[in-house]
Amino acid sequence: MIKNYIKIAWRNLTINKASSIINISGLAIGLACVLLIGMYVKDEFSYDRFFKDANRIYRVNLDTKMGNDEGVTGHTPPPVGAALKDNFPQVESYTRILQPGDEIVHYQYKGQNYSLTEKKVLLVDSNFLTFFNYPLIEGDAASCLNGTHTVVLTQTAAKKYFGDSSPIGKALLFEGDTTAFVVSAVLKDIPKQSSLQFDVLKPTASRQVIKHFGWSWVWLQMGTYVKLRGDAAADPSGIAKLESKFPQMVAMQAASAFKRIGQPWDEFKRKGGRWDLHLQPLTDLHLYSANIGTRFFQQSDIKYVYIFLAVGLFIILLACVNFMNLSTAQSTKRAKEIGIRKVLGSERKQLIVQFMSEALLYTLLATLVAILIVILVLPAFNQLADKALSLNIFLNLKTWLCIVGMILLTGLMAGIYPAFLLTSFKPVSVLKGSALFSGHGGGFFTRNALVVFQFTVSTVLIICTIIVHKQLKYAQTKDLGFAKENVVVLTNTGSLGNRQESLRQRLLGLPEVANASISTGMPAGASFGDTYVPELNPGDVRSGETNIDLSSFMVDEGFIPTLKLKLISGRAFSKDFADSASVILNETAVKQIGWKDPIGKTLTYPGNYNQKFKVIGLIRDFNTESLRANISPFALFYVTSKTYNIRSSYIAVRIKPGNYNETINAIQHAWKDVAPDMPFEYSFMDAQFDALYRADQTIGKVFSVFTCLSLAVACLGLLGLAMFTAERRTKEIGIRKVLGASVQGVVSMLSKDFLKLILIASFIAFPIAWYAMNKWLQDFAYPTAISWWVFALAGLTTLVIALLTVSFQALKAAIANPVKSLRSE
Repeated sequence: MIKNYIKIAWRNLTINKASSIINISGLAIGLACVLLIGMYVKDEFSYDRFFKDANRIYRVNLDTKMGNDEGVTGHTPPPVGAALKDNFPQVESYTRILQPGDEIVHYQYKGQNYSLTEKKVLLVDSNFLTFFNYPLIEGDAASCLNGTHTVVLTQTAAKKYFGDSSPIGKALLFEGDTTAFVVSAVLKDIPKQSSLQFDVLKPTASRQVIKHFGWSWVWLQMGTYVKLRGDAAADPSGIAKLESKFPQMVAMQAASAFKRIGQPWDEFKRKGGRWDLHLQPLTDLHLYSANIGTRFFQQSDIKYVYIFLAVGLFIILLACVNFMNLSTAQSTKRAKEIGIRKVLGSERKQLIVQFMSEALLYTLLATLVAILIVILVLPAFNQLADKALSLNIFLNLKTWLCIVGMILLTGLMAGIYPAFLLTSFKPVSVLKGSALFSGHGGGFFTRNALVVFQFTVSTVLIICTIIVHKQLKYAQTKDLGFAKENVVVLTNTGSLGNRQESLRQRLLGLPEVANASISTGMPAGASFGDTYVPELNPGDVRSGETNIDLSSFMVDEGFIPTLKLKLISGRAFSKDFADSASVILNETAVKQIGWKDPIGKTLTYPGNYNQKFKVIGLIRDFNTESLRANISPFALFYVTSKTYNIRSSYIAVRIKPGNYNETINAIQHAWKDVAPDMPFEYSFMDAQFDALYRADQTIGKVFSVFTCLSLAVACLGLLGLAMFTAERRTKEIGIRKVLGASVQGVVSMLSKDFLKLILIASFIAFPIAWYAMNKWLQDFAYPTAISWWVFALAGLTTLVIALLTVSFQALKAAIANPVKSLRSE
């Protein structure tokens, strides 16, 4: 019986070649999208699950509120790990990390001296490689990070520095250190599915600043992980109970640190302050950290995974709808076949199985085509989605079980409605011909509803794609409060020491350079943040807060003119004044403090022995982060203030428009003249800001591809329906032409019903798309407007594409010779 079903299904497939090609193409595109999205989603959920104790490891997050600033961060004070282990027996061990930023490395290879910039360095506790079981090629995980001057390299880093020879025992000298670090171990390259990505590990014991702030509960520069004992990790309610005990411990441990910075703990809590520790499972870091501030980890967002899953589901539904529509459209062809089979004794359930067999055969063939498509396009998809997905997934038995399940589910979805509809005809009515023209016979209303569904989905995706790209364009063109174009940023200039100012002066002498400035940070990069105490004068309108959290750069007198920041009042830094105790604030800082006129007021910095600064200027607000974040209170200190000690330093060079290659060459020559022993690296500031939206750009590109594919699937179905509509009305078209109907009139007749459906779909899609994108844009502090023209453009695009699809077949029917269509009458 099964063999007979398959033979009949194959016969129908080969007889109806056009509909078969359309069905298989639509299903293949849909299934290929599902496979690609499935591979993408599997990769996203696989992050950090390869660790032996992944289910017992948690990151410590800090939920803070100080003054008007609040949020959750993955950066913690240095003492947190030890405090948790000492106070709670559920905590088995802890380890900490710190990201020092780019480091210049000097080394010898084959008797020659070299220097390069290492961008992926982590400072880690000595137990890091026993806590996380990253596999070693050489060395001992338990001892390789002991001491102060050992270093661990990945395979790639070891080969970069020392070629194919063993690096064990060889030396690397990091800029700023006088003692070389000795390579003690080599790791296998870090899997891409690790949230932590690094090439070089150095011990935290090598960085004196960590020991210096060992007392501090407000120096938030480290990442802390804890490993819970097996029984504690297995009980979610137990973890919640454990977290509930943290506040009492924090109050006892942090009180002295808060008092030291001039903020008594009781007063801090009374004003609504918050300093709460929470545990986040290691396996949640990658997808559930969108609202957690951190610079240590590779992060994605579960929201985008859900979006891709929804898109994949809708595309396969569109393909199934195509199959349903084309199958029901052929009811006039197959109704007599069904009637005869019923008269000859076939039961309805046998006919249902027959039609389901056909759907499964189509799905099976489409799946084979889909796998071929995936094999062909996977390299391009990896590049598009910034992934490293492998075809090795098809060597996994679970993958094939999922594919079999997908075939069965898709075949069921595609075939169940046509099977029950076509087998519902009464044989007497069918053989008399009455069912061929009844409204029920072709599933007319249902087909129209399915067409509306298809183009509603396509229109929603078009609108979403346009708005995503509109937001990205807005991010690139919005006035950020400074001029980011034509600014070259030279990195690691702090390693030049006293030569840094000499280089700046050399650069200012170049005819291609308009200005240059030295600073400890740059917009789109990291800044220093800490708590300050503003002066309180009678009559000032205050928010009730005595402290303010300020992000800041230390800059020279050229920073404001180089970036073209707007000075609202007061003055900029100048060598004509002793500005080591001066500060310039932005509008947000002054507004949050509540000063009417900030010029001449003072700020006290408890973090540096109550150092005082006098406000000399007020600058217009400027964005230092992506548009997802609001502008925060910001300060500029003069470089001679030495108010804090960080190793990062940059030179921003504003260049004149012209031949950029020649300008970069001139800057490089100046660098080599001043610092021939240092590697030259640069970037453009506008490119740095674009990098802030790299994840959104990737999502936008992938979304655009899937939107085009969904529209292609919908149009394939529309083309098939147009073909069968024209075929069913062949004689009607012939009579109309004999009676004088024009080609234009016939095309209009065949097209207008479909175009009505597209218009209905557009009006259904508009509110759905508006709601979805309004929710997405809420993640941005500065969203683009959802303009009316976006909906008009999406609706018009869908309408034009549908019109072209239908008109092609309508025109073919309209220009056919009416004699041929009427010959049989």
